[in-house]
Amino acid sequence: MKMRRLAAGLAAAALGATMVATAASPALADPGLDPDVAGGHTSLQLDVNPEPAWRGKPLTIEGKLSVQCDDDYISGFVSVHHADYCKKQENWHRLAWKRVVILFQPDHSGRWEHVDTVRTSGKGYFGLRVPARSSGTWRAVFEGSRHLAPSEGKDWVKVIGHRHH
Repeated sequence: MKMRRLAAGLAAAALGATMVATAASPALADPGLDPDVAGGHTSLQLDVNPEPAWRGKPLTIEGKLSVQCDDDYISGFVSVHHADYCKKQENWHRLAWKRVVILFQPDHSGRWEHVDTVRTSGKGYFGLRVPARSSGTWRAVFEGSRHLAPSEGKDWVKVIGHRHH
């Protein structure tokens, strides 16, 4: 009888410890990190090609999302402290599986149009192809997260008329 109570008590204690650890996981991951402040400074590079582009022909929109190596940050369930994943002489580490919003603003328009939302690859790169419609500015936006600062990249592309044969 005593063993049963002891086992039940240990199970309850373990369950309680699990709940506490789960509730406090961001604090346990890095006690020195202020949960209200973004930790990692990010950089989003964007390149849209070809330039100039022919109207109706495909544009390739690609880029990469990185975080500064000397910053502490939390990315999903991964806590990174002072360059855990950076190789020597590397200043930036690419961020995998992050959401990037692609927007377009035609010349002489004050409005950004939502084109697509993509995710970075396991190596931090993203890309898509869309038909060229008009000259304007392309913008890729990483909205940030609790421990990663937001960033964006822009690229202006001139679109020229139909190709004649």
